[in-house]
Amino acid sequence: MSLQLGFASDDFGYLVDLGLPQQASGADAGSPSAFLRDPAISREVVWSGPVMRPGSVLVRRRWGVVETRSAVGSDDEWGGGWGGEEDDESSEWESDPVEAPGARIGSRAAYRDPGPAGGSAPRPADRARRARPGWTELTRSLRPWESMLTELADPERAPELLRVRRMIRGWRFYDSFRADSGAPARTPQVGTRTPVLADDGRDLAAALQTIREQGGRELDRAVADAFDGAILDVTVDGGRFDVALHQPGMLRPLSGAELSDGTLRYLLLVAALLTPDPPPLMVLNEPETSLHPELLAPLARLIRAAAERSQVMVVSHSRSLIDELGVADPDDDDEIPVGLGSPARGITLVKDLGETFVQGQGLLTTPAWSWGTRR
Repeated sequence: MSLQLGFASDDFGYLVDLGLPQQASGADAGSPSAFLRDPAISREVVWSGPVMRPGSVLVRRRWGVVETRSAVGSDDEWGGGWGGEEDDESSEWESDPVEAPGARIGSRAAYRDPGPAGGSAPRPADRARRARPGWTELTRSLRPWESMLTELADPERAPELLRVRRMIRGWRFYDSFRADSGAPARTPQVGTRTPVLADDGRDLAAALQTIREQGGRELDRAVADAFDGAILDVTVDGGRFDVALHQPGMLRPLSGAELSDGTLRYLLLVAALLTPDPPPLMVLNEPETSLHPELLAPLARLIRAAAERSQVMVVSHSRSLIDELGVADPDDDDEIPVGLGSPARGITLVKDLGETFVQGQGLLTTPAWSWGTRR
């Protein structure tokens, strides 16, 4: 079983290969683990550039062994089984993990190198000699549930891992803002300066006030664009922040607890998109949920403005929102400029017999990508 995930950018790419852990069997199996359905990381690769090639790999991991490219060494010495073409030389020591007798799955002792076929496990000196050409070994004992990005990122030994980890941590995903009666955004919360809205929106009022104090006239424009004549305030009582929306014809402002689901979700999206600290990547999953149809056009204008500062990906089932975003025709790709401020690009996913495909994508239009192999 294999689940492979990855991304590539102009600077770095990363992939991770997940499977199910191997359970020891027989008299030496010991007590079985209760976590046999947890994914086990069998392989990770970090490379430079948008496409993984043997010569572009910077850090590689197979099971518990992690290596980083040394300053010397040729591409021919690189084992293709880690990410590119096959290489028999590297496979001599890149063998599958074997459960050590009596070891419990999940412990460091549960995985050992079985060594050459028919022989005993190689001595440490032999292992170092086999891994040495062009590569520096960082560890041989990374556990299956640990990622090299979290455990081995170091500015001196593995600066590439640190760079990729920071890149991924800078991404923001807003998947399911709560707007029900018990949503944290409806309750006054202790506020601190909040340049980045939490993924559940609990610090909405503090995030809106941060935008306003940092010269965010866009906040007032976004509210007026959606709610004609409305004015948004943030109240502070005993250090707790709450929103207050003044609307024409209302004798008093509405607090967060009194806002409709659609109004609250729109304000959450406003706080996310007008962040004073724009991320390199922001993903919005079905932002149209609970919104009144008249709010889709103001939302689209907010998204387009945010796309001037970040790469924004929107997953949507709303044809109205897609049209408001001005999605460019993928058939006219040659005429679409690439970069921030470009027209929105549309990708349509379709299902055929349970398998998901990108509509209109064929052999000649599929992006270049190589998963490599586990061996």
